[in-house]
Amino acid sequence: MSIPNYFSQDVSSQLTERINKLTPNTAPVWGTMNVAQMLAHCNVTYDMLFTNKYPVPNFLVKGLLKLFVKQTVVNEKPYKKLSQTAPAFLIKDERNFETEKANLLKHISKTVELGEKYFEGKESHSFGALQASEWNNMFYKHLDHHLNQFGV
Repeated sequence: MSIPNYFSQDVSSQLTERINKLTPNTAPVWGTMNVAQMLAHCNVTYDMLFTNKYPVPNFLVKGLLKLFVKQTVVNEKPYKKLSQTAPAFLIKDERNFETEKANLLKHISKTVELGEKYFEGKESHSFGALQASEWNNMFYKHLDHHLNQFGV
C-alpha cells in the first residue's frame, strides 16, 4: 500500500474535510473512545512534536521503542482495529469536542505548512531521527485509522 502524501495540500484538505464531518455525537464503528477522546488521542502525536507536554523517554525506553514499535508506526501497513497504544495516548477523561477538533486542525495546518523538508531527519519524541517519508506514514496512517474508526 502506498501512503498518500500527508504534506500535500490535496491530502491535508481531504483529511480536514473528513474531520469536519465529525460531530460531538459521532459514534465509533469500533473501540471505546468517544469522538472527543479520539481527537485528543490524535493530538498527542503533535503535542509530542510541538510542545514539552510529554517527557522524552529515557535512553533504554527509546531504544526499546525503536527496536519493537517504530516499524509498525512508520511503515506503510495500516494499523489493525483495536491496536494497542502507548500510555501517553490513552485518553480516559472527557474532552471538549470543539477544542480538540480545533487543535487537531491547527496541528495539521502547521505540519503541512512546515513541509516535508522540515521533517527530513527531524527527531521523533520516541524513535529518534526519522525520514520525511516515515513522518508522512506516521501522520497519515494514524489519522486515517481513527477517522475510519468513526466512519468518515
